[in-house]
Amino acid sequence: MPISPNQGSTGGGTTVIITGTGLSGATAVHFGSKLATITANTATSVTVTSPSGSGTVNVTVTTPGGTSNPLAFFYVGAPFKAGLSPVSGVTAGGGTVTINGTGLSTATAVNFGAATAVPTVVNDSQLSVVVPAGAAAGPVGVSVTTAGGTNNGLSYTYVDGPTLGAPSPAAGPTSGGTAVTIPGANLTTTQSVTFGGAAAPFSVISDTAISAVTPPGTAGAADIVVTTSGGSATQAGAFTYTAGPGI
Repeated sequence: MPISPNQGSTGGGTTVIITGTGLSGATAVHFGSKLATITANTATSVTVTSPSGSGTVNVTVTTPGGTSNPLAFFYVGAPFKAGLSPVSGVTAGGGTVTINGTGLSTATAVNFGAATAVPTVVNDSQLSVVVPAGAAAGPVGVSVTTAGGTNNGLSYTYVDGPTLGAPSPAAGPTSGGTAVTIPGANLTTTQSVTFGGAAAPFSVISDTAISAVTPPGTAGAADIVVTTSGGSATQAGAFTYTAGPGI
């Protein structure tokens, strides 16, 4: 006589189906000493809502013909989440987040706001999950659903990717040292700026502008790449290195 699922929340409320023979007219289903609520019954199955409990209990079905052999049911406590890393990423999603806590081995879903993702269980204290796309930039609550229930309390922030405008000035000597203002959007969380692949010192003026000092480069057009916590943006050939005179 199988039982499915064979585990559920200590708080009760799990829908459990018990299958077998001679089950029609079931009058009681016990989870240990507690009665479950019968919601459906046929000759080959009984559907119940589990009562609250803890540990491992025996489940029996009573019909006018007697009481069945016992089946084991395991109560699982609600998960506890200690933290997640990283705590932000692009609104388009796709990044991988690690969630640490306890009671995570039976996790079936992780919600980022209204969006749901299926996690990979590393062990009882860790999950890995690919972040789904967000509806908009900003923080959302993160919840984990396990056989023991759902736990909230963590937050993840979606960040829009940067966009870039034309730099000013747009040219400077190959020796570097030119102070350049780069306009754009979503630049507050800028992490790096490169000219032709070389890192440049920078400062964030506002969400719509950053200032950078060009590193030395080779004569010709160079790409400007700005990387933020929301991703990277490239302005192809936006800055031109000019060679000094030679005699």
